Amino acid sequence: QVQLVESGGGLVQAGGSLRLSCAASGSIFSIASMGWYRQAPGKQRELVAGITSGGSTNYADSVKGRFTISRDNAKNTVYLQMNSLKPEDTAVYYCNLLWELAQGNLEVWGQGTLVTVSS
Repeated sequence: QVQLVESGGGLVQAGGSLRLSCAASGSIFSIASMGWYRQAPGKQRELVAGITSGGSTNYADSVKGRFTISRDNAKNTVYLQMNSLKPEDTAVYYCNLLWELAQGNLEVWGQGTLVTVSS
């Protein structure tokens, strides 16, 4: 069974930086796509950044140039480096693992970590 544990959230002033980490258990990390999502109060959960097993990345327009997603397969960990943070980045950030199989996908979510950006 795969489990994801996020860490690194907290309170930061606008313009500051944080790095989120997501550690995965199990043996499928290196062949799965990973993503960071966020959900602000009263809003739907949205994709922030994703990275495939091959290392290709994609970002929401709102974070391009400020956030960087990366992965370390040796440590079963995915990171989200967040720079130039804005108050509108305040949200609960969730780690996601997606393993696409012919017979159906395996998708796992972390418990979330709160990021608060003060103005």
